[in-house]
Amino acid sequence: MQSARVFPTSRPTVRRDRARRLHVVPDPVPLPEPIHPAERRLRDAGGPDDRATYTCQCGYLFEAPVNTTVTCPNCSSEQAW
Repeated sequence: MQSARVFPTSRPTVRRDRARRLHVVPDPVPLPEPIHPAERRLRDAGGPDDRATYTCQCGYLFEAPVNTTVTCPNCSSEQAW
């Protein structure tokens, strides 16, 4: 009686325990909203001017960033807004 010969397969079978994941495609990036012409002109001009002119009690006229309290560079007194 001859015994059957067993040959190894070319590739071992691999069982994957994880379920197959679906490929998720992200939503397309939305197009930017159109800009109002007045806003476009303001942006092209450099934006709003965030500086103001202040007059101190000492008579000094100066320009400073807009703020609720500004200190005079001449006499160091605070200017009320």
